[in-house]
Amino acid sequence: MPIDPNFEQNLEQTGEEHGVAVWGETEPPEKLGIRGTHVAVDFDICLADGACLEDCPVDVFEWVDTPGHPESEIKANPTNEDQCIDCMLCVDVCPVDAIDVDSGRAGRT
Repeated sequence: MPIDPNFEQNLEQTGEEHGVAVWGETEPPEKLGIRGTHVAVDFDICLADGACLEDCPVDVFEWVDTPGHPESEIKANPTNEDQCIDCMLCVDVCPVDAIDVDSGRAGRT
């Protein structure tokens, strides 16, 4: 199931980690929630193939360790989401639809 594009309305911001907002319930290592606001990555479905890191022209993403997560032990964190230019390349290349970009959510972290 892809990331919920309405996560901001459907989930509560539960904290911040690695410089980005964390949305939804978390129970590490299995349940990690959604990370970021303008550029959001569902850590529960991200399988860390690296396509978003490779294709992003402004280096929004950085790897972060997520030891013990059943999908992958690293995730693409939108650490530099304030640099996003809304090109949507990351959304287009994500094989599991784990990324959502919405300029309407920019600056609300």
